[in-house]
Amino acid sequence: MSRRCALTGKTVMTGNKVSHSNIKTRRRYLPNLQVASLMSDALGRTVRLRVSTQAIRTVDKRGGLDGFLLKARNAELTPELRALKKEVARAIAARNEAAAG
Repeated sequence: MSRRCALTGKTVMTGNKVSHSNIKTRRRYLPNLQVASLMSDALGRTVRLRVSTQAIRTVDKRGGLDGFLLKARNAELTPELRALKKEVARAIAARNEAAAG
């Protein structure tokens, strides 16, 4: 399992640990990844994803998983999330079509 956020793509960063005597040692900065069940209102089901805590906050800000996926660029998303984005877009289009007609 890679240390990569499924929604934002946040991944491991590297840098230096600097001691009091100014000795530099390479270290890794790991993203704060959590397994979260996010509800898709358009599909009516939950989706389990391994996401960073920053991504959870961003999903809340953008109005849920559906809002986040519709605003995200396809290049930023994994292939599984691109398929989920298509499903959400179809479900919303079908709901709008049913309400209009």
